Amino acid sequence: MGVSGCGKSTVGSALADRLGWRFADGDDFHPPANVEKMRAGVPLDDSDRAPWLARLNAMLRESAAAGGPVVLACSALRQRYRDALAEGMPGLRFVHLAGSAGLIGDRLAARRHRYMPAALLASQFATLEPPADALTLDVAEPVDALVEAIVAGLCPDQSNE
Repeated sequence: MGVSGCGKSTVGSALADRLGWRFADGDDFHPPANVEKMRAGVPLDDSDRAPWLARLNAMLRESAAAGGPVVLACSALRQRYRDALAEGMPGLRFVHLAGSAGLIGDRLAARRHRYMPAALLASQFATLEPPADALTLDVAEPVDALVEAIVAGLCPDQSNE
């Protein structure tokens, strides 16, 4: 979890590969109205996010019921969003990819996202409620180091494999 441009998709995909788990990108679950709103540079509000979070929670529950662990890349900026994701998922753990607005802004400026403009970064930082119960890592670290830190912190039985 974290603001746009922090590396959620990159790190999440690499983590899923490392663990042999499914990877899901929360961006793929947004309804078209949310995508168009963000593409227009308008931040989402809680009423926009509620159905999206419900879809993500349903996907997580379905995966758990089928016995398939999943790594989900999702902004989950507020505690109530994380609570919505975790509803009925007692083993769900969060990793907060944290970094400075300058570093993440530079990364956003260097990439082209299909709908998330760099102009929304300030609103994401304003919305962010850093989690107290997550593994928090510095996104200035290389992806491989972040993946290994996550495995060591959340899946110690799979470290050094």
